[in-house]
Amino acid sequence: MIKSSGGTTAGWWIVNSRSLLALAFPLILTNFAHVALTTVDIVMLGRLGATEIAAAGLAIVLFNQLRTMGTGLVTGVSNLVAEAHVRNDVQRIRDLLVAGFFWATVSGIVFAVVLLLIGPVLLWLGQEPEVVEKSGQFLTVLAPGMVPCLWFQTLRHFTTGLKRPGPLLAITLVSIAATIGLNYVLIYGKLGLPAFGFVGVAIATTTVFTLSFLMFLLVIVKNRSFSPYLSRSELRWSGDAVKSVWKLGLPISGTYASEAGFFSVLTLLIGTLGTEALAAQTLLNQIIYIVFMISAGFSHAASVHISEAHGVGDYVKARRLGILGLALGVLAMLVVAIPYLVVPDAIVSLFLSADHEGNAAILALTASGLLIATVLQVFDASQNIGNGILRGVGDAVGPFRISLVGYWLVGLPVSYLLGVAAGQGVQGVWVGQTIGLATTAGMLVVAFLVRVNRLKQKASDTVALESSKS
Repeated sequence: MIKSSGGTTAGWWIVNSRSLLALAFPLILTNFAHVALTTVDIVMLGRLGATEIAAAGLAIVLFNQLRTMGTGLVTGVSNLVAEAHVRNDVQRIRDLLVAGFFWATVSGIVFAVVLLLIGPVLLWLGQEPEVVEKSGQFLTVLAPGMVPCLWFQTLRHFTTGLKRPGPLLAITLVSIAATIGLNYVLIYGKLGLPAFGFVGVAIATTTVFTLSFLMFLLVIVKNRSFSPYLSRSELRWSGDAVKSVWKLGLPISGTYASEAGFFSVLTLLIGTLGTEALAAQTLLNQIIYIVFMISAGFSHAASVHISEAHGVGDYVKARRLGILGLALGVLAMLVVAIPYLVVPDAIVSLFLSADHEGNAAILALTASGLLIATVLQVFDASQNIGNGILRGVGDAVGPFRISLVGYWLVGLPVSYLLGVAAGQGVQGVWVGQTIGLATTAGMLVVAFLVRVNRLKQKASDTVALESSKS
């Protein structure tokens, strides 16, 4: 029977499943809590009408596109911190924290400016003028929230790299309560404040982004376990750390941009099919985004564990951890698919009121999309975890290249052919999206297995060479 550090083969899978779940579970809960912020926004907007949800939905998609790119730029902080932590290199961890904040600030400012100037581009891309005008109003308030949002993400990846993500959940739960309260007060004009309507959602979101970062920073500063890394006299600018975060983060950001851009372009494509189609896309995107948080938790947990194995050259363990992360993610998606098949109408009705005229068509359209999503989410989870496990063995460029093929050379053309050229509408676009995700997922898994085998062989050759010299 094969032996490993965890005992028998069966014992290894059990022990490491528990280890992965121990890190993934709080990350998933935190992800759920974080996505609840935008979910609350969508639910509140769904009570205001189709035009409002379409306009704000378009604005949120664009914001998330750039937020995802900025998050990708600092995501490598967790992997780099994990590698430094296993070597007990405290100063390196401090330097990485400063570097993460630097890139979060730079990218946050640049992306906020882009959001403020994007209106004419949307008109040129064929979006309805009324929707673009309202989206512009929404983005004017939402864009400044980009910087504190990315500062929060930097702290998040710093604590995750140390395997101490605990404070995130409590902070995000408080943020949800604040979002609900602020949305209600600002949309409808309570407590003596004017009614801002759907723009009130943007005000609430930007406010909560700022408060979340400040709360998280306060918790970390007060937590003694983080104090070795937060000594002001030891926090310094390190060109090497800044370069390392950029070197790992740029291709991750590119991969995230490719994925988010794929969804954003599909949203713009669907926007040319009418307001109802765009509203349905907004709802389906949000539902998928919620469930995506499960695979994101598994992806990040597997990535951090694999980074540790990579740091000590244990590639047998790295390979097994990658397979284990994929298996857990796919299993979770199959469980989630059950309510999609059994009660799709009930799920969609949570996000959109049937009282408004015209909403019935949107509800039916979104419910049909959930049937497609049962398959889509399996491949979406696989490609997400595939990104994480490849990053864990030091390959951040491969996922970017693969995403260009899977999303843009396969998914987008097929979506256009099925949805527009073949006249299948929004359902055709969703099927094409699924095919693109499936292609990407398959290529990522193969790339991970090939890279791990190469690294294992390289390590074996090095050992053999050293033995021959001695």
